[in-house]
Amino acid sequence: MPELWDSLPAATQDWLWLAALVAPALVMAAVLLRGFAPAPLVRAMLWRFRWTNLCCIALIAVSIGMGAGVITQERALRDGSARAADRFDMVITAPGSDVTMMLATVYLEITDAPLLNGTLFNEVANHPQVALAAPLAYGDSHMGAPVIGTTEGFVRHLAEGQIEGRMWQDPFEAIVGAAIDLKIGDSFVPAHGLGDAAQEGLHGDRIAVVGRMAPTGSPWDRAILVPAESVWLTHGLADGHAEPGQLGPPFDAEFFPGTPAIVVIPRSLASAYLLRQEFTRDRETMAFFPGAVLGNLHRLMGDVRQAMSVLTLVCQALVAAAVMLSLFILSRLFARQVAVLRALGAPGRFVVAVVWAYAMVLLVAGTLTGLVIGQGAAQLLSAVLSSRTELALNARIGWPELHLAAGFVTLGGALALLPALAALRRPIAEALRGG
Repeated sequence: MPELWDSLPAATQDWLWLAALVAPALVMAAVLLRGFAPAPLVRAMLWRFRWTNLCCIALIAVSIGMGAGVITQERALRDGSARAADRFDMVITAPGSDVTMMLATVYLEITDAPLLNGTLFNEVANHPQVALAAPLAYGDSHMGAPVIGTTEGFVRHLAEGQIEGRMWQDPFEAIVGAAIDLKIGDSFVPAHGLGDAAQEGLHGDRIAVVGRMAPTGSPWDRAILVPAESVWLTHGLADGHAEPGQLGPPFDAEFFPGTPAIVVIPRSLASAYLLRQEFTRDRETMAFFPGAVLGNLHRLMGDVRQAMSVLTLVCQALVAAAVMLSLFILSRLFARQVAVLRALGAPGRFVVAVVWAYAMVLLVAGTLTGLVIGQGAAQLLSAVLSSRTELALNARIGWPELHLAAGFVTLGGALALLPALAALRRPIAEALRGG
C-alpha cells in the first residue's frame, strides 16, 4: 500500500488528502440532512442574529488567516532563497564557515575573509572538470549597493544572457542589477567600504554604466558588477595580468591580488562532486554547494516551522472551542424557536440538522474568508520582505493551507453536533417559557 501511494503523482496525493479530510463532514451532512430542507430556517437564524454571526465568522477568519499566512510565507521564503542559490553551483573559499561564505557569495552579506591566491585560482580555472570559474572581488559600494568585481562569463551566467545594453569593454565600466537606480549612460564614483562604514571620496575613478541585467530574483539585483580588474586597480593593486589592458581570464598568478571566493560551474553533476572532494583541503581551501548548505539551514528551520504549525493548530483549537461556546450561547437564544418546532412534532433529527447546518454555514464562511485574508496577508508580507531582501517571493495559498482549512471544517462540524444535540435535551416546556 505505501508503494502504491508513493507511485501516485503529487497532485493526486494532494487531492486524495483533501477528499479524505472533507469526507467526514460530507458524511455527517448526508446523514443529518437526508430528506429534510432546513435552509429556510437556517437563513432566518442567520439574519435574526446577524451581528453575532458576523463576529463568529470574523473570529474563524482571523484564526484561519493567521495560520494560512504564516505557513504560506514560510514556504515562500524557502522557495525564494532556494531560487536565489540556483545560479551558484559551487563556491571555493578559504576554510571557515560555509554558512557565512554562502551568505556572502549568494546573498551578498559581505564579510571579511582570507584571500585565495592566483596559483590556486588558475588551478581551479584550468581544471578539466570546470566549465566556468570566476573570482569575486568586493570592498566598495555606491548608495548602499555593493560593487562586485568578477568576470564577463559569470555576469552572463548570472543574468542567463539577458543583458540590456552591452558588456563592459573597459575596467571602469559596469553592469548594474535590475533594482539599481542607475540608467545606462550614468556614471558614479564608488565609495570605499560597505554600509555605514562606507567612505566617500577615497577613490577617484569614475565608473560608467553600460548595461543592465534582467531581474534574477536574488540580492544580486541590488549589486553593481564591474570587471575584477576595476576593484583591484581602484585599490592600487595589480590587475591580474602581466600586460595591462586585458580583461578577464586567463589571469597571471604573479599579478593576481587574490579573491575571497571563486564561483565554479562544473561540467556535470559528477564533476561537481569530484571538484568538491579535490578542493576541500585542510587549512588551504573549502569547496561547498550553496544549495546543500541552504538545505541544511532549511532543515534546521524545519523545527521552527513545526513549532509554528503547532502554535497554529493550538490557536485554531482555541478558536474552535470559542466558536462552540458561541454556538451553545446562540442555541439558548433561539431555544424557543427550536422548542416550537419540537412541539409541532418536528423529528429530532430535523432539529439537529437545523442547528448543525447553521453552525456549518458559520464555519465554512469563516474558513473561506480566512483563506482570502491569509492570501492577502502573505502577499503584503512578501512585498515587504522582497523589498528588504531582494528575494523574489511568491506567496500563494497551496495544498497545505487547503488541507489545514478542510481539517478545521471537519473538526468543527463534529464539534457542532454538541450544541445541536444539546438543543434536544432541554425540556420543551422550559424552552417555551424562556427559562
